[in-house]
Amino acid sequence: MAKKRAPQQDIAALNYTEAHRFITLHPMFAPLASHAYIYRDESSWRGYPEEGWAVVNSRGAIYVHPKRRGEVEEWIYVLAHCLLYLGFGHFQDREHPVLWNIACDVYISKFLYDMKLGKPPGEFGFRVDIPAGSEQKLYERLVERGVPDELKVHGTAGDKHGDMMIVPTRSGYAGTRKTDWEGAFATGLAMAAAKAVNVAAGYEASMFTAEVRNTPAARARNWFIDHYPLLGALASGFTLIEDTALCQRMDISIAAIDVTEREIYLNPAAGLDAEECKFVLAHELLHAGLHHQERCQGRDHYLWNVACDYVINHWLAEMHVGEIPQVGILLDEEMRGMSAEAIYDRLVTDMRLYRKLNTLRGTGGADMLDQGRAGLWDPRDGVSMDEFCRNALQQGLLYHQESGRGLIPAGLIEEIRALGQPAIQWDVELAKWFDSYFSPVEKVRTYARVSRRQSSTPDIARPKWVDQGGDEDGRTFGVILDTSGSMDRKLLAKALGAIASYSLSRDVPAARVVFCDAAAYDQGYMKPEDIAESVKVRGRGGTVLQPGIDLLQQAEDFPKNGPILIITDGYCDKVYVKREHAYILPKGRHLPFVPKGPVFRME
Repeated sequence: MAKKRAPQQDIAALNYTEAHRFITLHPMFAPLASHAYIYRDESSWRGYPEEGWAVVNSRGAIYVHPKRRGEVEEWIYVLAHCLLYLGFGHFQDREHPVLWNIACDVYISKFLYDMKLGKPPGEFGFRVDIPAGSEQKLYERLVERGVPDELKVHGTAGDKHGDMMIVPTRSGYAGTRKTDWEGAFATGLAMAAAKAVNVAAGYEASMFTAEVRNTPAARARNWFIDHYPLLGALASGFTLIEDTALCQRMDISIAAIDVTEREIYLNPAAGLDAEECKFVLAHELLHAGLHHQERCQGRDHYLWNVACDYVINHWLAEMHVGEIPQVGILLDEEMRGMSAEAIYDRLVTDMRLYRKLNTLRGTGGADMLDQGRAGLWDPRDGVSMDEFCRNALQQGLLYHQESGRGLIPAGLIEEIRALGQPAIQWDVELAKWFDSYFSPVEKVRTYARVSRRQSSTPDIARPKWVDQGGDEDGRTFGVILDTSGSMDRKLLAKALGAIASYSLSRDVPAARVVFCDAAAYDQGYMKPEDIAESVKVRGRGGTVLQPGIDLLQQAEDFPKNGPILIITDGYCDKVYVKREHAYILPKGRHLPFVPKGPVFRME
């Protein structure tokens, strides 16, 4: 007898079923899904979209296309999209219902994008940034200006039909019910927040299970939340990941932190007990709270990590937080009391010696995974991670001191309080550099020439204020401009504008300007206002700065004590400057050598 073939599985149906289960179990959407009716069949009266994915009506009925093939993440996105119309209260009578539908579509797309929930199908609109703060403002904008093409395809019913259907309520109909959809969504938000807190605290493993994990690291984390105010708020804001296989793939020997992802990795294979975990977690949390990843400012990331490790470990040893692990901890009595910046300057003098130190990440690795990437946070997302870490550490210090929970080193208190002070902008630091070389021209009184105002009383001598003669001789500086193709023109204009304004305010009559790319182009002396308005970039080749520096240092008409200001993007040769000098670099860039002069980093 021939064997019967096993029936083929309907992959499309399985994907939809898994997505439906996900939505019904998700704490945020479970209350909405429990009140909604979700249909997936071929009955013609159901009204599913022929060319779309799903539609939803004001009674809470969602009609899903029965033959649409999609991935699990796509179906999760579509079902959540439909439920959010109900939760946000979008079923409203409007003068322009089509425009209101589009405004709600785009608003929900942005909401799901921020949640990182599901995946929009390929034919959906690709734009998720809303040009207005709410669906109401977006609707008003669409009424006034029309609908741009990139906002037309965000609905789940396709590009020819709306996915919101307002159905009139039948009076006296037994099946009619009035559901508080917005209240149900509020309940879901509260449930999701409670779940998130439990997951963050380590009491539950995920948003969908109630598995309790009671590892030494989880107990240490709970101890910070319950008993150590200084770091408790920070500890609650980070997810603790204990996965041996993942840590091995990421080359994490003991622990590491990713501030942008709000994750702390701790390798269970390290075999740390709860007290050692306290020390390690406090170490990683202080990296985040003290903004070490943002303060790197173009320095070598690994050496900056090592410098911060020395500072943190000395503080934690002095505070007696947990027990110091046997490996991965950098302690050096010669560096006690030094700042991270001072330690870094010491490390770069012998980079070969300090390149293979054993950190919590491992030999030669940095346990700060994030290097301070720019533009990662969107202000529309609310409080950024930097603001959260700063506020959490400052409030933790206040509670810690008020409750008398233990010793905090003076250096750590100073750094935490410094977080509340606005950072000194690069142009302010540049102004101080100018002040150190060009003090204001002294005004003196003179009787050398009689003022015309006293012609009626020539016998009475009246003095006047004049600049003291001779101070303008040698009152100048040199400017080396990197004019290669990699140089950002906007940053160059910003730097030149600042130089011009400071020169004028400090009575500097002219500056010696040299352009550098593959060769040096001497522009001679230029007035400050001409530097900002009339500079024409000539070069388009590689960047070689040393010929321009040599030109100024050997020029007979340039003062021997005149300082030199070098503006570059860091893609240059190693230079040797024998006189006072400084650099202007874009933020996040670094020089291919250890600078001996100050470095001003433009935003």
